[in-house]
Amino acid sequence: MKALLPLFALLTTFAQGMGGDHPVLTLTAEQLTIATGKPSLVVMTDGATHLPVWSLSGGTEGQSVAGLVNLPTDCSAVRIEIVVTTNEPSTEAGAEDVYRVHLSQMLENSPLGERYVGNPVRTPVPAKPFVTRTIVLESYHRVVGGAPLSVRIQREPKDPANTFARPTGLAMVKVTPLPATPKAILVQDVKGYNSWPMMQAIGDKLVCVYSRGSGHTIGEDARLTYARTSSDRGRTWTPETVVADTPGFGEVPVGKGLDADGAALFWVRRVGKEWLQDLYRTTDGVNFKLITTPKLSPTPVQITDIFTLPKTGLMCLWFAGGYADGTDHSWGTLTSADNGLTWKQTTVESGLTKAQWPTEPSAVYLGDGKILAIGRCEVWGGGTTARSQHQLTSTDYGVTWKKAQTNIGEVMGSTPSLVLDAKTGLVSNYYYQRGKGGILRRRVADPTAIFDHPLSWPSSEAIAVGSEDPTEAGNINATFIKDTHYLAFYSGHSPNTSVYVTETPAPNRKQP
Repeated sequence: MKALLPLFALLTTFAQGMGGDHPVLTLTAEQLTIATGKPSLVVMTDGATHLPVWSLSGGTEGQSVAGLVNLPTDCSAVRIEIVVTTNEPSTEAGAEDVYRVHLSQMLENSPLGERYVGNPVRTPVPAKPFVTRTIVLESYHRVVGGAPLSVRIQREPKDPANTFARPTGLAMVKVTPLPATPKAILVQDVKGYNSWPMMQAIGDKLVCVYSRGSGHTIGEDARLTYARTSSDRGRTWTPETVVADTPGFGEVPVGKGLDADGAALFWVRRVGKEWLQDLYRTTDGVNFKLITTPKLSPTPVQITDIFTLPKTGLMCLWFAGGYADGTDHSWGTLTSADNGLTWKQTTVESGLTKAQWPTEPSAVYLGDGKILAIGRCEVWGGGTTARSQHQLTSTDYGVTWKKAQTNIGEVMGSTPSLVLDAKTGLVSNYYYQRGKGGILRRRVADPTAIFDHPLSWPSSEAIAVGSEDPTEAGNINATFIKDTHYLAFYSGHSPNTSVYVTETPAPNRKQP
């Protein structure tokens, strides 16, 4: 944290900083004007320091200010940050305030209107007054280069997470022009709904398993599971082979991992007259052998990625339920002591509402009995406490668990995929921001910093972009080869979607 006294020097640094090849664009409080409500332009004073800020109420809704910046012609996206402070101490431990950004562009021969409403962002308020905070409201938003961008900042005092009821001061808005993300590599785009890939590295070979049907369906007989492999880090792919084709069933890969011998394991959900989970094993990504179809109760919707757990063997998580508003939702663990041949099912939580239900969880083993998992949220709208990824943690090798909400809120049915880097100890959380944006995002954290503090995940960065169709893109699944992470996802518009893969270096430090 920085005291208010050096704030003017901090603003000068922002104004002179560089965003890639472009200067960072700044709007001071005096360059902003009232957009909605009745916020006040005031001067906060701390001794000899006098700072103009927009006072935004902690209790009155609808207060916002706006400004205009002109973007460089070769800009593809922007990062939006605000600098805030307050002259009043937080009287409640753990108090938070909430903000969001509204963005629109002045495009030739196009009506002016807000095109993007950002997700609410929650942050803790320092216990002491006159402390400077820089808050990332949007880490990557796609824009049209060369066009003016209207930036509107609004505080959200009625959001349930906004527990700091006192005014705060907005001193500056920072707009950083960003380049385009690297282009993803195509894996499969033949006619049909190519979707829901799972990807696992076997040594230096990538194995991508996916399914294809006529649309966003899971139980049609026409939906088969296929595989392709790459020995050149995803640049080229071998011809498609069939993994599973059972008459009367639709088959979708739902989880992957390695067994104790280094062979790849893939869970394939088989839906027809009944729901079944088949486990396939492969050593080359071409030939697949069905090794078990466990009898499970409750019947999982999905079984997710497999990881190795000392003293136990193999472990993966499952979830079950009907996606309705009832309380038939549950989740738990599966463990195997014989390298995947048989599995023991344990229910961790049951009787959950849809809002309480962590779906499609991804887990990593941290050592010393600790497991970290992130689960998708099935509430697709609302404020910070309604729509955010779930964090699941265990300190006793998965015997008991704790569940909490995170501050990861730019999600809408966003499936997580975690990668733990053995060299740095950092964990990467990959997920796809569905809908407006269509962005494959990554948050990088030191597990020791967020294990007991799920609201402390650092801001995200963009890795790739895809379709903005809310249900026809996403479902990230990650693997790694040495110091590079490989991410499979699907994108398109029904009835034709494609499977892609993109790569990114493993992080060597946590994100800001």
